Amino acid sequence: MTQETSITFSRTVGRGNGQPDDSLQPELADVLRLGRRLLRRTVSAARAEDQPVRRVLHGHLGPGAASIPIVSGSWLQYDHVNVQAGLDAWLDRPGRRHELVGLTGFRHQQFGLADLMEPSRLGPGLGIGNVATLSLPAGPRDITRSCVRCGLYLVSEGADRFALLLYASDNHGPMEEVMLDAAAGSAERAERIIGEIRQLAVEHNVYRHQVISFGGQMFGHGRGAPLSFLPRPRLARDDVVLPAELLDGVERQVLTVQQHAGRLLASGQHLKRGVLLYGPPGTGKTHTISYLIGQMPQATVVVLTGGALQYIGEACSVARLLQPSVIVVEDVDLIAEQRGLGMGQHPLLFQLLNEMDGLGEDIDVTFLLTTNRADMLEEALAARPGRVDHAAELPLPDADARRKLIRLYRGALVLDLADDSAVIERTAGVTASFLKELLRKAALFAAENQADDQQEQTGPLRVTGAHLNAALDQLLDTRNQLTRVLLGGQPGEPG
Repeated sequence: MTQETSITFSRTVGRGNGQPDDSLQPELADVLRLGRRLLRRTVSAARAEDQPVRRVLHGHLGPGAASIPIVSGSWLQYDHVNVQAGLDAWLDRPGRRHELVGLTGFRHQQFGLADLMEPSRLGPGLGIGNVATLSLPAGPRDITRSCVRCGLYLVSEGADRFALLLYASDNHGPMEEVMLDAAAGSAERAERIIGEIRQLAVEHNVYRHQVISFGGQMFGHGRGAPLSFLPRPRLARDDVVLPAELLDGVERQVLTVQQHAGRLLASGQHLKRGVLLYGPPGTGKTHTISYLIGQMPQATVVVLTGGALQYIGEACSVARLLQPSVIVVEDVDLIAEQRGLGMGQHPLLFQLLNEMDGLGEDIDVTFLLTTNRADMLEEALAARPGRVDHAAELPLPDADARRKLIRLYRGALVLDLADDSAVIERTAGVTASFLKELLRKAALFAAENQADDQQEQTGPLRVTGAHLNAALDQLLDTRNQLTRVLLGGQPGEPG
């Protein structure tokens, strides 16, 4: 027996009268219990020595691997692709060599690099096998990057040896975490490794200069990922049919500030700005924002819509990191409602306003907000002055604007109109969305009327005044009141 597990059978004096204490004599049950304990320890030690993950780590790091300092870093899951980009860039530095070891049996287990050093802490089944990866969005137009889901990096740099564990959560969602552990000869070196990878993850960030969304699809179709890429809109200024002075004011607040950011800062002027576009549905708020985003190709744009408004804090974090940037919040009135008792009024709206106020004055971030209900925001904005410093009301298009919109939306349609005055007069008070749908319906009437004309089957559809008037009759019919309201018309108006 070893000294640790030896059993002393000598009697001890326990009663103070020189007589041995028989109660302390070892019995057969004690011997069996100690034997089982010795066996368990021997088996556990043998299994640990034979555990492949431990064997690989100790073989790479050398004697004393179990006492090597380990430092951990964490990112939210939407940054997984950036962590991989930063880690790959760090590994590619001259003089570094590495081997990537895949782990198996990791699902639904919580562990870190320290646990892999001493596998007795882990549940059964963890072993070495193929590297598990995920294909994550890394850009628009279905650009992806292969990212390690759970892998062990064995790194050599001259005489130095490091070990890194990259592990992404099994769960999916913007708030889940990606962990990166680093083991090195000193805690300072391990901290430096994590810091270098964190900095490289920012430098190689795939979201920089892109339009991204935490939810919803403002300009296109998302992929359902925690953070999706959207195409950057490309609209000419002539495509925005608004009063000239109104558009000039919005451009000055958004585009001009970004163009002259350096000189403004040098002159002691802040860069952060909030612009609110308001007006009835269909007057062109989203269209105007699309134009502005297209004019800022170097800006990172974060879009928040619908349920994703709860991620306003994360959106501001991304915007600060990747400035110059724009945060778009559509239908901001939806977060201006009471959200539960005991929380105070407008908690999400006030969180948004607080985030806007919390940005430093040298931070180049633009907030673009839209609403159909400015009245619901007035009280909250008045209570927090300075967050929104420019508000623009988008009006219903006048006669000249309606003519421009018809030309804009006709596409390749051939408009065969001797005089458009009747159509312009009948569309008084409608929105841009209404006019867009009007042309589509007129095109459908034209397609039906020309279905039997073989000469009309090859070229663009020819829309006449009769087709436009038929479409107007349908849209303005009192029986289609809901359709008219949805397109921006006023209820109860006769056709």
